[in-house]
Amino acid sequence: MTEEIKTLPPKRGAPLWAQILTLAGLIALLTMVWLILGKRQQGSVQPGEVIPDFSLTLFKDYQYNEQTQVSLSDFAGKVVVLNFWASWCKPCEQEAAELEAAWKFYEARGDVIFLGIDYVDTEPEALLYLKKFGITYPNGPDLRTKISQMFRIRGVPETYFINRSGVLRYVQVGPFTTLQQIQSIVDSILAE
Repeated sequence: MTEEIKTLPPKRGAPLWAQILTLAGLIALLTMVWLILGKRQQGSVQPGEVIPDFSLTLFKDYQYNEQTQVSLSDFAGKVVVLNFWASWCKPCEQEAAELEAAWKFYEARGDVIFLGIDYVDTEPEALLYLKKFGITYPNGPDLRTKISQMFRIRGVPETYFINRSGVLRYVQVGPFTTLQQIQSIVDSILAE
């Protein structure tokens, strides 16, 4: 009996251009993952770092000089107290009165600005919170969490004190318990 040997046509892989494109996509994906993981491992920004400029859209009734949006660069030459908070955050409630009192203390001077950044919240709930605690300093939502990602916050409340030159001087993780705590930090930065 004679057996007929059938040969299969040689297998052809994907075209060279498809292989190169797939490899490039894989390298890009791995690079992105590496960069994101590296940034997360850095922790939050640290005192001594220059804070990059950012923009914050403000809530209606919490605007600054009738501006609906502000940038950090708008406050060059001023001490900036940047507070991340949320309406659902119980520790944020503990420090709300102290932050407002500190704002009222420094507001007339003109060389200190407080900015509230509402983190992962709804606008109606955020506005109720601001009214409940009588907050009057400029506040706005962290749209798409861009600002909190830039600061690499770990939770709320977190407060960042930025000097007149845009350099981070102090970070408070967790709530303030007294007005004097806030004033001592701001006064030490003003004295620089």
